[in-house]
Amino acid sequence: MAHLVKIGNSQGIRIPKPLVEQAHLEGRDLKLQLVKGGLLISPQNCVRSGWKEAIELSLASNDVEPLDSGWLDFPHDPDDELEW
Repeated sequence: MAHLVKIGNSQGIRIPKPLVEQAHLEGRDLKLQLVKGGLLISPQNCVRSGWKEAIELSLASNDVEPLDSGWLDFPHDPDDELEW
């Protein structure tokens, strides 16, 4: 059973450790959804989860592309003269 506890002007949920472990919630950001008759708590899936590994795999399995030095060497104009 979880318990509500007062935290400043808000309230928090104390969830027993076995439930946290079983639901794989430890150290994760949580997503809260109102559902009919209650509240659904689930781990927040990272939007870019696995992207780094997929990009590294793609780069390793394909030829290296030449850098576009024309864009990399493009002069940068400072914003000092712009009015905000």
